[in-house]
Amino acid sequence: MKALAAKILAAIVHKESQKWTGNAINIQNKVFNNLIVSGRKTAFGKDHSFHNLNSYQDYKAAVPIRDYEGFRKYIDRIITGEQNVLWPGIPEYFAKTSGTTSGTKYIPITKDSIPNHITTARNALLSYIHEKNDASFVNGKLIFLSGSPILDQKGDIKSGRLSGIVNHHVPQYLRKNQMPSYQTNCIEDWEEKLNHIVLETIQQDMRLISGIPPWVQMYFDKLQEKSGKTIGDLFPNFNLMVQGGVNFEPYKNKLFEAIGRKVDVIETYPASEGFIAYQDSLREEGLLLNLNSGIFFEFIPAQEIMNEHPRRLSIGEVSLGVNYAIILTTNAGLWSYNIGDTIKFVSLNPYRIVVSGRIKHFISAFGEHVIGEEVESAMMEAAKMHHAEIVEFTVAPQINPSEGLPYHEWFIEFSKEPEQMQSFQISLDKLLRSKNTYYDDLIRGGVLQILQITRLQKDSFIKYMRSIGKLGGQNKVPRLNNDRNFADGLQAFKK
Repeated sequence: MKALAAKILAAIVHKESQKWTGNAINIQNKVFNNLIVSGRKTAFGKDHSFHNLNSYQDYKAAVPIRDYEGFRKYIDRIITGEQNVLWPGIPEYFAKTSGTTSGTKYIPITKDSIPNHITTARNALLSYIHEKNDASFVNGKLIFLSGSPILDQKGDIKSGRLSGIVNHHVPQYLRKNQMPSYQTNCIEDWEEKLNHIVLETIQQDMRLISGIPPWVQMYFDKLQEKSGKTIGDLFPNFNLMVQGGVNFEPYKNKLFEAIGRKVDVIETYPASEGFIAYQDSLREEGLLLNLNSGIFFEFIPAQEIMNEHPRRLSIGEVSLGVNYAIILTTNAGLWSYNIGDTIKFVSLNPYRIVVSGRIKHFISAFGEHVIGEEVESAMMEAAKMHHAEIVEFTVAPQINPSEGLPYHEWFIEFSKEPEQMQSFQISLDKLLRSKNTYYDDLIRGGVLQILQITRLQKDSFIKYMRSIGKLGGQNKVPRLNNDRNFADGLQAFKK
């Protein structure tokens, strides 16, 4: 009965989606106008003369791009109890996120923006159901590896991790299927929590598993250690993974190996600032940009993001294959907010994107501006060429080596090492040079020597993330570093 109802709802949502994806520019204009009307009632709107705004051009002239620091004074006013600061009324929640320069960040989630987070997650699953004509997973158990749902207070506003907040809004019809239990989900220590999750789920009819890939892999490792079976044997009806937060490709082979077969994978792009995109089709590349959900999008060519007056483009002005910084204006009261991610469009009809990296996660110690997409692609290709398997890796510049020229140092934890490490190293460097001409020029010009590989012990990243209090939840290993802070901490785990 539940599966049949899901199929009917999936057909309705698919029909609605077809309407707005075919009318994206007008939909974004409507979203923009609605946001401005609401914004006129706020302190931010008054500070930026929203009553005089009649167009997107007016808006760009009045509202600069900001990151969290640019909003801090407004957030502080909300925390003290002031109303109508960034959005009418006060937020329902603050989503807590970790910032490298800002400390803990408190991102507002309003009554108007909650549906963006909840409905989009639902629509990702319904799109899958419609395309596959299969809703059988709703009859089994569903696991969501998430942060604690225990919320604290920031001023008079409930505060917690986004995944913990969302946990309070799981639809009633899925509650009986949801795992782990509320009590287990409340455990703060990730390893203790994982042990409880394994005990609760190992005998269940698990059909859907959702979480960030490295932490799903930890869950799989624990299950295999306890049972001696593949995940596919443990959960014969398990056929769907939902994942987001990091690029899935570097983790895919190892996860499928643990399962013992391929399963369908839905990729999503949720953030505390808004649910940005989701995979609406397994047959198409990229994630459908969420243009009809209370977010107005702007795009800045990535190389211009540090300019004083960068070009700001709306959805009708973007091009395929260009790296853009993605900027959000939302019904949570964020106005031209730079979330720090870069994306590329892989389709303009409908608008589908891939996440290409983080603005702050790059290496440009020598002007090369190597980005996450380039190192991940080079690593996947090199590993395939040399039949190697990678658990995790990160890259940092070595500016002052004890001898020779500077270089990029790759810290790699292998589950299966290449037979010829030097050959692997040369291939990896050549592949990166083919993807980044600036890096290639520096090698050719004798400014850099080729990359160097530092092999790490088993579970190095888990141990190091634990040591710095970043194990589990939504914490991710930085793929790229422009300094040595993270890399130097890994030195203790060298083979």
